Amino acid sequence: MAAEVGIGRATCAAWARRLGGGGEGPARLLVVYARAATASSPPRLDLHAVDAGASAVAADPLVSFVMGQEEDDAPRAIAVHPSGEEFVCGTAKGCRLFKLVTEESSVHLISKDAPTLQSIGPQKYLNLLLDEPKAHKSFRDMDISLESKYLVSTSTDGSARIWKIDEGVPLDEKIECCCFSRDGNKPFLFCTLVKGHNVVTVVLDISNWKRIGYKRLLDKHISTLSVSLDGKYLALGSHDGDFCVVDVKKMEVLHLSKKVHLGSPISSIEFCPTERVVISTSHKWGAEVTKLDVPADWKVWQMWLVLSNLFVTSAILFYANVSGLGRLCHFQRLAQEERNFKKEQSLHFQEIDRSFGQGGERRRQRPGGGLASLSNSTIPYLSSFLQPSTLASRTF
Repeated sequence: MAAEVGIGRATCAAWARRLGGGGEGPARLLVVYARAATASSPPRLDLHAVDAGASAVAADPLVSFVMGQEEDDAPRAIAVHPSGEEFVCGTAKGCRLFKLVTEESSVHLISKDAPTLQSIGPQKYLNLLLDEPKAHKSFRDMDISLESKYLVSTSTDGSARIWKIDEGVPLDEKIECCCFSRDGNKPFLFCTLVKGHNVVTVVLDISNWKRIGYKRLLDKHISTLSVSLDGKYLALGSHDGDFCVVDVKKMEVLHLSKKVHLGSPISSIEFCPTERVVISTSHKWGAEVTKLDVPADWKVWQMWLVLSNLFVTSAILFYANVSGLGRLCHFQRLAQEERNFKKEQSLHFQEIDRSFGQGGERRRQRPGGGLASLSNSTIPYLSSFLQPSTLASRTF
C-alpha cells in the first residue's frame, strides 16, 4: 500500500507514538515523512495520522513543515525521541530539532532552536566518544549496541568495522550489513555476509565475539537490517525491493513481501512501536506501509482475562472437590454406623443364643422351663433389644 500521496517522495520515515495530555490519555500513533524537493515543491516534513488496526496512513497530513528552499535543506534522516514529543531531522547543513504539540483537535509542529547541533565540531552538550576520520572511504550504515559499548559501521566498498566506543579500537571483522539486538537480555550482533553467490545472516555473541551460528534467510544481497523494539523480529531488505521478517529465537522467516519497492534498494525499515506494521522506504518509490503476517502479541487485557478464567476454574474445581469430599465422608459415616449396628445386633443375638442354650440345659436337667428358665442376665438384653425406641433408632 502506498504510504504517501501528494507532492514529493518520502525519502525517510519514522514512527512517533504520542501519549495523551499529561501522559494519562490514550496513545496516538503518528508517522513523520521526510519528502524530497520537486520542481514545484520544496523539501518538507509531513506528519500523518495512522490507523493501526487497518494498517493505513491518512492521505492528508495533519501538519506540514517546509525545511527550506535550497537543495541542502532536504531531510536525510529522522530520529524520534521515545516519548514521541520531539524528533531530530538531519540535513546536509546540520540537525534541526522539532517539538510535537498535541491538542484536542489539532497537532502543531514547532521548530526549536538548537545552535549546539548546527556544526560538526565539538558540541556543548555532546561528548566526543569516537573520532576516526579515515575509518571508511564512505559510510553506508552504523548502529550502536543497546549498552552503548560497541559501534558497528559499514562502507559502500563492502567492508565493516566493529568499534569499542570507549577505546576507539576496531575489532578484526569484515561484514556487510549489521545491527544489534534490542531485547535487553543477551547481546547479539546480526550481520550479513556474502560467501561466493550465497548471502547468509550470522549471529555473533558480542560478549566474546564468538559466532553462534548462521543461516540463509533471504537469498539476495541485503541493503538494510532492522530489529523491532522488543527484539523479537529481525527485518532484512534487499536491493531489488523485497524484504522479510525473521523470528529471532528460531531464526525462521515468518513474513515475506516481494516487489514492495520494485527494482529499487530498500533504504530503511521501521517497526511500528504498537502494532506489527512496518514502514519501508526507497529513493525511487518512497514509503510503503506493510502489515506483517506474524503471530499476534498478547495484549494486557487478554492476559488478565486468561488469569481470571484460570482463577474461576480453580475455584470451581476446589468447591467441587470439597463438596465431593464432604459427601464421601457422609457416606462413609453412614456405612460405619451400619456396620456398628450390625455388629451390635450380632452380639445381642449371640447373647440370646447363649442364654437359650443355658436354659435348655436346665430344662433337660430338671422339669419346667419356658421364660421362667431364662437367666436373669438374659432378660435385660431381650427387653432392650425389643424396645420400640431402640428399633426406631435402628431404621434408615
